[in-house]
Amino acid sequence: MEVMERYIRSRGEAFLSRPNINAVGIGYKMVGGKRTDQLAVQFSVDSKVAVPESLDSEPIPETVSFEGVEFPTDVVQRSFKTDYQLVAAPQKDRRKQRLDPIVPGVSIGHRSATAGTLGAIVMDRQSGLPVMLSNWHVLHTPEGEIGDPVVQPGRYDDNRTDENVVGTLVRSHLGLAGDCAIASLDARHFDGTILDLGRAVNRIAKAELDDKVVKSGRTTGVTRGVVTRVSMVTQLNYGDGIVEKIGGFEISLDPNFRPPSDEISKGGDSGSAWMAIGADGKPSDIMIGLHFGGDAEDSDGEYALACQAHSVFEKLEIEPVPANATVQEVRAENVLATGYDPAFLGEELPLPTFTPTARKDLASLDEKAELRYCHFSVWLSRARRLPRMVAWNIDGATIQYLGRKGLDFVKDERGDLEDYQIGDELYAGNPFDRGHVARRADLCWGSDEEAARANRDSFYFTNMTPQHERFNQSKLKGLWGKLENAVFDEAEPDDLKVSLFAGPILASDDPHYTKPDEGLDVQVPTEFWKIVLFVDRGALALRGFILTQRDLVKKVVRAETLELDEFRWFQVPIADIGAKTGIRFPAVWNKLERLPAPQALGAGPAGARLIESDADFFA
Repeated sequence: MEVMERYIRSRGEAFLSRPNINAVGIGYKMVGGKRTDQLAVQFSVDSKVAVPESLDSEPIPETVSFEGVEFPTDVVQRSFKTDYQLVAAPQKDRRKQRLDPIVPGVSIGHRSATAGTLGAIVMDRQSGLPVMLSNWHVLHTPEGEIGDPVVQPGRYDDNRTDENVVGTLVRSHLGLAGDCAIASLDARHFDGTILDLGRAVNRIAKAELDDKVVKSGRTTGVTRGVVTRVSMVTQLNYGDGIVEKIGGFEISLDPNFRPPSDEISKGGDSGSAWMAIGADGKPSDIMIGLHFGGDAEDSDGEYALACQAHSVFEKLEIEPVPANATVQEVRAENVLATGYDPAFLGEELPLPTFTPTARKDLASLDEKAELRYCHFSVWLSRARRLPRMVAWNIDGATIQYLGRKGLDFVKDERGDLEDYQIGDELYAGNPFDRGHVARRADLCWGSDEEAARANRDSFYFTNMTPQHERFNQSKLKGLWGKLENAVFDEAEPDDLKVSLFAGPILASDDPHYTKPDEGLDVQVPTEFWKIVLFVDRGALALRGFILTQRDLVKKVVRAETLELDEFRWFQVPIADIGAKTGIRFPAVWNKLERLPAPQALGAGPAGARLIESDADFFA
């Protein structure tokens, strides 16, 4: 079959250019109207004729050879059309009514289109939000564009489109990857359980020959089928001069479950999710296809067309919604977890990057190294299991003073992140405290919902680094946060807004703390860095600092006793921070940097300046 698949990828489009051929795929050869057990390259034609040349088409050979392998061909008379054009009078059953919560299997469409089917509620990987999945020709249409309103039910079922807007078109695709689109879910609650199937889309799989499947569509409701052709490429006319080749597979009626109408699909079923039938004979939670077309009236049987689910999900950058999630829960977990905002100070500044070695060490989630939380982002070292860099924003005008009652330090369990965090196993029976890199108090701003979420997010171990307990002794309490206090007290930033980057300096010679009985060996950082960005009288500015046991002016390395009175703040060039951390700061940052003057009190030859009081931070 693999050779056949490569043959279709290589030659399929050439065959579709012939006037009478409308589809090509792999299926079982038909003889005398009955299926044989022999696989063949199967061609669909609009009509069979004795003399193909009369249709200006070359005859299809009985066998073809490719890569040294010979296999048979088969010709079947079938023609296809898209399934969104409706012909029957609307029936006001539940599938065609306005619903809240909205569920898959019901009428939906572009505001100016007729109606199709909402196939599934899925998660947009770009935004982390729940979105609605259907076809390009249902949600986008030839006349539409990104951002257009989407209505539920579709206009054919209820022409009060202004009242029925449920979201807007987010992304779409029409081509070999499929006929597919997603729309935002803005104005309704949702239940991802597909109507009359009792299952939501929790997994996806690739369709194979003889797979048994079921769909729930706007027009024909629940129908069952069997996959009869795979690796298909079908050419369809979408109107307005749009003719596209769509990849996917073919489904025929399951003879053991014939619907009353004997129709596997009709107009309005486009966008339905084809779900795999489980071993128990019931619908599973596995989606294998997205319905996009049905057979024409003069075809030799009942057939439907579907895009491969895995191809659609990859192209649209979507994934299944977590089981039993509600729109409120999804939004609480994703809408607020937008991370660090690079345009927070009015001008969008590029993020720092990393040296190749540091970049390879970063943990990732969904192939992205930036781990986003409410008001802050983390870049996590896999080897050290500590944050390499944390970035956050502070809106001093909307700070809320929240307690920490009921909040525990926890590991972030998304993906495989748990493997790259040090938890409570480090902090028992020793002088180390869990030190927030982004201070909890700095993150609690904005709406009540935002502040509460940021307060909770601040306790993830991805935002923690071990700090000696004497950081919190009364006479020197808040040493790590002195800089944030000083920027508001001394620098007086415009609009009381500040952005910060910080983290431990993960040096190769950091001392080890071990618990042999528990197999614990952690290198404890002895230096920390912080960069503050702010707007001063309309101009962006930044300064870099290091909190260290080392005397950066006299260049004397003190004994690494981890005692608090050895730690002091120094202002340093951000280039020095980059050299120590493997972080590359953008060139534009250098233009914003305010370095101490060489003659400044306490300035050393390398531009480091000892901070002896809060007033010195921004002197």
